[in-house]
Amino acid sequence: MTDEAQRRERPLEGRFVLLAVTGSIAAYKAAELLRALMAQGADTQVLMTPTAARFIGPLTMETLSRRPAMLDPLELLPDRRIGHIVAAGAADLIVVAPATARWLGAMANGLADDVVTATCLASAAPVVVAPAMDGEMYGHPATRANVERLQGFGYTIVDPELGPLASGQTGQGRLAELGTIMDAARSAVAGRPIRAPDASSRPPMSTPPRDQDLTAWHVVVTAGGTAEPIDPVRFIGNRSSGRMGVAIAEAALARGARVTLIHGQTSVPLPEAAQLIAAHTTAEMRRAVLSELAGADALVMAAAVADFRPRQPAGTKLTRSGTMSLELEPTEDILAEAAEESRSRIGPVAPDGPTPRERLGRPILVGFAAETGSLDRASGKASRKGVDLLVANDVSEPGSGFGSATNRVTLVVPGQPAEPWPMLTKAQVAQRLIDRLLAVHRGAGASSPDQRTGERTA
Repeated sequence: MTDEAQRRERPLEGRFVLLAVTGSIAAYKAAELLRALMAQGADTQVLMTPTAARFIGPLTMETLSRRPAMLDPLELLPDRRIGHIVAAGAADLIVVAPATARWLGAMANGLADDVVTATCLASAAPVVVAPAMDGEMYGHPATRANVERLQGFGYTIVDPELGPLASGQTGQGRLAELGTIMDAARSAVAGRPIRAPDASSRPPMSTPPRDQDLTAWHVVVTAGGTAEPIDPVRFIGNRSSGRMGVAIAEAALARGARVTLIHGQTSVPLPEAAQLIAAHTTAEMRRAVLSELAGADALVMAAAVADFRPRQPAGTKLTRSGTMSLELEPTEDILAEAAEESRSRIGPVAPDGPTPRERLGRPILVGFAAETGSLDRASGKASRKGVDLLVANDVSEPGSGFGSATNRVTLVVPGQPAEPWPMLTKAQVAQRLIDRLLAVHRGAGASSPDQRTGERTA
């Protein structure tokens, strides 16, 4: 094939293209657009708003692009550079598809409250915008004004098409055909030099494999929600999918640990390489955790354990006959009990021991706190529970709740300022958390556990 023929077939060869996805139901089409960009030679980086990550999993985009999706403007690259700034400076082209009415308004007014707007504001690259929305939204004067303002910035707008919409209505709101968006992308970069041909000036490809730094560790993880029976067919439960706990178990396995996964109700596949223990009620989970604690180097309580259960579950199915009252009683506090037991039975301490059980004389304890609206109680909860680390999140925040592929958490270390983390995939949260487990283990050499209280003293 001649050079000219290759340029015609792969017109984006060598170019660094950012594909930015916002929270439209048409987000599922972004995966095909990503494949089309790569087929024409583009080196790609995906940016996603929190709502977009609820429509299409970041893992899909990461698998196709071979780069971690950027989800938050505060996110750092492995070398500690600011991710979206590096991407903005290296980009030859930014394609925002689909673009919602909300994003058009935010971008038109420079409101950089997500990674997509922040990157566009920080970049001199041409921007192609393909809106997608429902009903009469695209024709609304506010939307039209925002589109015109973006066109005034020099942005290329690929108008949505007329047709059936997700709501069942018919109107101008369907994402343009991929071929039309690709035509606009090629035209936007035609005749322009490649801005940053050196790969080191772009965000790195997928994170290299981690060292086997948990070899010899036994990590016990709890995941999913408990189900407290009302009668033989009904229960009190919660919306936990188990995704966060499973991500932690998978990360620990990948880094060489022997993993025991104690799981309640889950809706995600469980890692076959882990020892799996089913524990559907709080009482069952308590027994399993305390049984495994004696040989654990770390206990990570990511399960959503019920705080209350029916005092007297019915032995037979209850019939529907008017109103019904349930008398509830508090369940056991598994984490607090595990912390008290592990700290009261500190074993021999080996300052150079390869595992926390040897070096600290006890396992490292990690708790999770799902809150709504505020994380103000997290610091007190960490101290009260007696944990080394507490991971708190606001489950009412979009992209950070039960079942989502992403999470925005705050790490609480008793006695230290809280450490907010950016919006990350749950797999990324899991890797960061394991890094912190290792930091706790390494830090044990600077202090020693008091044999009477279990507290670490300088």
